[in-house]
Amino acid sequence: GEAHISRACRMSPIVVLVLILHATSASALTAGLPRQAQSRPLLGFRPAAAVLSRPARSRNRPEMFLPATLALRGGLAARTPDQLFNVLFFGLSSVCSIVVALSSARDIGASRSSDAAKPSKAARSLQLRFLLVFWLYKMADWLQGPYFYEVYASKVINGAAMTTSSVAKFFLTGFSSTALFGAVVGGMVDSLGRKRGSLAFALLYALSALSTRAETLPLLYAGRVAGGLGTSLLFSAPEAWLVSEHQAGAFGQAFLSQTFTLAYFGDSLVAIAAGQLAGAAAGLRGPTAPFELSIGFLALGAAIAAVTWRENKGGAAEGSGAADAPRPSGSIVGDAVRAVASDRRVALVGAVQALFEGAMYVFVLQWPPALKAALGPNVPFGKVFSCFMVCCMIGSSLFGAAIKRVAPEDIMAVLLACATAAMGAATFATGGALAPIVGAFFAFEACVGCYFPLIGTLRSKYLPDAYRGVIMNLFGIPLNLIVVAVFLSIGKLGLAGAFACSFSALATALVAQLLLRHTVRHDKAAA
Repeated sequence: GEAHISRACRMSPIVVLVLILHATSASALTAGLPRQAQSRPLLGFRPAAAVLSRPARSRNRPEMFLPATLALRGGLAARTPDQLFNVLFFGLSSVCSIVVALSSARDIGASRSSDAAKPSKAARSLQLRFLLVFWLYKMADWLQGPYFYEVYASKVINGAAMTTSSVAKFFLTGFSSTALFGAVVGGMVDSLGRKRGSLAFALLYALSALSTRAETLPLLYAGRVAGGLGTSLLFSAPEAWLVSEHQAGAFGQAFLSQTFTLAYFGDSLVAIAAGQLAGAAAGLRGPTAPFELSIGFLALGAAIAAVTWRENKGGAAEGSGAADAPRPSGSIVGDAVRAVASDRRVALVGAVQALFEGAMYVFVLQWPPALKAALGPNVPFGKVFSCFMVCCMIGSSLFGAAIKRVAPEDIMAVLLACATAAMGAATFATGGALAPIVGAFFAFEACVGCYFPLIGTLRSKYLPDAYRGVIMNLFGIPLNLIVVAVFLSIGKLGLAGAFACSFSALATALVAQLLLRHTVRHDKAAA
């Protein structure tokens, strides 16, 4: 009927994007193979070290490959690392296409038999306005990532080239500024407005991008501080604005979860596109070019937010007819701390966020050297990253299907158990065979894709709106401390030690989530 057609039309753009991704992966796969091998079945892997260590003449012979899913049973290797990750990208894209298609078909079937109210025009408008700004801002963020090291390593200050330790200091400056000033930034978001906070992100990130053109240390460090402050705003202001508008419109929790699913599924596609754009821009104009390009996306996102978003602050949206929630006397940061301390559920959600994301950022820092240890120096980082993003898309799609049938607290418990197991496998596999390392990394990235829409749903459910921005940034303080502590100790920890720290953080997050699940069930039983 009409509802069936409407749902199909809404879902088809996502399906089309995934099919395009699948087709792209197929062309990448065949493009990476010798002409003689392009028409052959993909029938077998040899161990990576054996293939890559053979003489060049013997490596030029066509190899036969297994499909990516079967390859994980033994050694993971193709003639070259490029071909290996082309195969894996093709396999993961196929899985993602199947998951999205099945989820879409089930949604269409459910819409036929369900009399549930469909989202209103106002709800769809809110979703579109948020997603456009969110994806443009995330494009700018992803563009600045791939060439972070190169842009600072290329600097010559007072006749001396930047060393690796100097670049590390720039990295730590961004994380430290987020940890030190995040709570204050969050308080300003709640008191001055979430729309203003989102616009301030664009300004600070643009200043950070422009600072990469500087040739003096004070300006370069100032740019990193601006980038750290911008990061605090990016991961609090837009979400706080969305949740407040959603609650003011009373659109229903299921619709908010769907918005988070679309946001982070699209974020993975944006990340893949940003990697390609950054590479092209850097090839034309050097390592500062991706940063300069990001300014255009920041400006466009800020323009859309300025025109289409209305302001809202802690408590209620302006113009919604509701007064702002009264606050106790004292600073908004102090009031937010007391709100966290007085509600065990909020504190446990914060513990899960800080521990999972701390483990995730440690993983982000350590997966490149882990793959270099397994594959040698010729790791195709761009293709590995694309594989990771497809894993994230699979995770986001699985969340979208699961949240319609399972409570978010239960999904998070299962997700954290899987993430802990994956990181444990990575810890034990470090320095060994390639197959278990790649399998563990892919499994963890799928958990990451599921985690972000899921934690957004939990935050919207438990965080008080009056202090939403500041509480989200308070959770970021222990997160950043975890990352900085591991980063400063990496010389003593080594790869396996760093992954063990991530494993410990994830296991602790699982305990916190089980406590949250128990608390929620106990509260329901007592009600």
